Amino acid sequence: MQDTHGRQGRSFARSYDLLSTDTGILLYLSIVDKKDILLVKDLAMFEKVVNRDPRPYDINLMVMPGTLEDKHKNVDPSTGIRALRRVFNLIYLLKGGEHDVQLGAEERWLKHNDLVIVPENTVYASRYIHQCKGYCIHFRTEFIQPLLKGPLAAAFPFFDLEAEHIINVTDEESALLEQAFKDIIAEHARFSHEKDHVLRNLIHILLLRIREIHRPHAHHNKESASRASELTDRFKHLVEKNFIEHRQVAWYADKLHITPKHLADVVKQTIARTPRQVIADMLMLEAKVLLGSTDLTISQIAQQLYFDDQAHFAHFIKQRSGQSPTELRTKL
Repeated sequence: MQDTHGRQGRSFARSYDLLSTDTGILLYLSIVDKKDILLVKDLAMFEKVVNRDPRPYDINLMVMPGTLEDKHKNVDPSTGIRALRRVFNLIYLLKGGEHDVQLGAEERWLKHNDLVIVPENTVYASRYIHQCKGYCIHFRTEFIQPLLKGPLAAAFPFFDLEAEHIINVTDEESALLEQAFKDIIAEHARFSHEKDHVLRNLIHILLLRIREIHRPHAHHNKESASRASELTDRFKHLVEKNFIEHRQVAWYADKLHITPKHLADVVKQTIARTPRQVIADMLMLEAKVLLGSTDLTISQIAQQLYFDDQAHFAHFIKQRSGQSPTELRTKL
């Protein structure tokens, strides 16, 4: 892909952990720093491992706001942030600098005033971060839950898996969000017996601001998107949810009410890959997680990923990586 600065887009080492229960896979909450994958269980470890912050943090930390300048100061700009999935939400506003991002199945270079929403358990990676300015906040859903009457995504649809998670806001909207972030950061830094209550309400205000801003932007983006892009996005979301149990292109085409040939044409047109490649990529990443982050045997992994037998699984890995499952495991 080509970004607005004329650079060729970097390829992302995509990876998926086992935090999604949609696929029926067990929920792993350990953090493992491997060659390709980071599995993150709490904010304290995120600050230590990803942001390389040596300061001590409470393992039960529920909220962590800050500026992008501070959070990225120890991140290697040439390697960025490896693919990870965390059990907390992230929201950030980019005010300057260079930053690329993979969010779920979407990849792009960010622009000034881009608002990025990363729901919990969503795959996230960045391969290049340079002189970024802006504001961010991590928070666990249960922290804000007392102010909600139901699920977070029901009150704030931009947390839904199929919502638009990156929007470019106006300068006026950016100023409103910036002030909300600053209020949260200031409250988080001060001592108060009412800190949790105040922070909870300030985060709620930020979410209300985003909901107000997000609705027309999301509507505009949807209206301006081509039919091909919409179909491809719907296909990718379906794959993210179902790639373990369903690997036939025809199954996805049926769900989208189109023919397999039309689906193949549309996906190839928009992302220069075939539907079969998209499904295989997702499956390969899941296999790498299991090989690199668990003690399951090759046979158990093959069974968990619904392969007919271990030989079929080994053939799949060999085709995709040029290595046997055992050889690949030693390098993860």
